[in-house]
Amino acid sequence: MEKMISQAWPAWNGTLRKRSGGWNNTTYFVENSAHRAVLRIYDTHRDRDKIKFEHAVLQKLGGLDLPFKVPVPICTPAGDTVVQLKDADGKFACLFKYIDGDSLAEEENGYFESFGRAAGWLSTVLSDINPELAPVYKPYYELRPAYPLCTSEVILELCLKPPVPFADLAPELSMLYEAYDNIAVSLTELQELPHQLVHGDLNASNLLVETTDHRQVAALLDFEFCTFDVRAMEPAVILSGLLGHAEVKAAVRDFCRGFSRHIRLSEAEIKAIPVLMLLRKVDVFLHFVTRYLEGTDEAHVLQEQVKLLSEDIFQLSAGTSLILEILKEEQEGA
Repeated sequence: MEKMISQAWPAWNGTLRKRSGGWNNTTYFVENSAHRAVLRIYDTHRDRDKIKFEHAVLQKLGGLDLPFKVPVPICTPAGDTVVQLKDADGKFACLFKYIDGDSLAEEENGYFESFGRAAGWLSTVLSDINPELAPVYKPYYELRPAYPLCTSEVILELCLKPPVPFADLAPELSMLYEAYDNIAVSLTELQELPHQLVHGDLNASNLLVETTDHRQVAALLDFEFCTFDVRAMEPAVILSGLLGHAEVKAAVRDFCRGFSRHIRLSEAEIKAIPVLMLLRKVDVFLHFVTRYLEGTDEAHVLQEQVKLLSEDIFQLSAGTSLILEILKEEQEGA
């Protein structure tokens, strides 16, 4: 890896330190006497166009005066932001400028209003950005094209007639199948909602907070899945991740207050939030089913995700009305 950096980004050659975490990428911190950077290896695809679109969006955002940082791709001397590795099965790599800030500890509080403001601000600027490339990732509601291995027959068989590795998770899989089946009737209606570029994966693991004040968001990260989608998907993804939080009511209210300072959703968008939150969970389920079917993950990874996602869906059924009530109040009061 050091050799690749010295050849592709000679000015940034330095000591590598692997960063833990991440399902889709391998990340290293790179440091020398003059520079600090972050090296990302894309592990789950070999699609240069996906990365080029992500980088085009980031370069547009990097030219704006934002109240938070976003990753800035570093060009090679040849002007490229993507390098294909010769000794890693054709995987792609890129280098980003290092961003100061802290990752959040689990169950950390106090940052939700700042997160809402940052997400709202980002949504506003993404609505005006033209990356001049066609997005590669499908919108969330195009589940079938996005996950071709997850046909109705495959999901039915997995969930209602689970094979041996998943036999003990029959109740959880049944719950996930019900969500998958219920969401199907709503997908066409979602196409009528306002569309724009969305990040699509904003959550606590994809942001940094200020080192001196963990209540303030310093950066929004990981634009890998940015695409053209329903505008309301952005808050729906975040809100779906807040259920189960120790102080869920306060977290939801703080986020909605911050978000509503920048974005006013239509009545139809607010009404669609429950479906969009459920769609997020179904999408994550199909994502990990695909990884299992492709051989990327072993059975234990999907087993753990089935447990987590079925619990999330249970919490959604119990907490959706509260989220809608708070969102409406904050939208009206903005």
